[in-house]
Amino acid sequence: MSLAFLATTFVICLAPGIGVVYTLSVALAQGLRGGLWAALGCTLATLVHLGVAMAGLAAVLHSSAVLFQSVKFAGVAYLLWMAWGTLRSTGGLQVQAATEAQPVARLVWRGIMLNLLNPKIPMFFMAFLPQFMAPTDGALMMAELGAVFAAMTFAVFAGYAALAASGREAVLSRPAVTAWMRRLFAASFAALGLRLALERA
Repeated sequence: MSLAFLATTFVICLAPGIGVVYTLSVALAQGLRGGLWAALGCTLATLVHLGVAMAGLAAVLHSSAVLFQSVKFAGVAYLLWMAWGTLRSTGGLQVQAATEAQPVARLVWRGIMLNLLNPKIPMFFMAFLPQFMAPTDGALMMAELGAVFAAMTFAVFAGYAALAASGREAVLSRPAVTAWMRRLFAASFAALGLRLALERA
């Protein structure tokens, strides 16, 4: 496994996206433990996408405009719902001190759903992973690369969760900052939904 693959994977995972926004918001509301569960949910979705890519379903999504659009707009609707819930400080994405911890299953499930409803990700795996494979490599090598990608995803997201948790008290002790953070996260989810809506197969 090349250093180039590890470096490229790290940069890709570090780039802000749906999973990063979700992990940060949960870590601010629930603390480090909640942020780590959110990161796990996002990582599990990555493994599902890898399985989809390896099964060749990415090619089906690419060739079927109706299926692609259906999955895509389901993802858009979910992101907009998350944006609305965050803006109203309802549900699990409250940017304020949580009165009680959200159930672990809910945190993980939301992380899975947010990332699962993006049909571009299995196509990304189909395009990205072969660049670091030899012509003689098979499905096993793709699985190994995908597993490393998933592990990197969790490690980076866990770092984001730790960073948010470390500044949690400073943010939550200032109502004005909390209000702006809530709006920022809501706007981020809405913007990510809009970007997904505009993507083409």
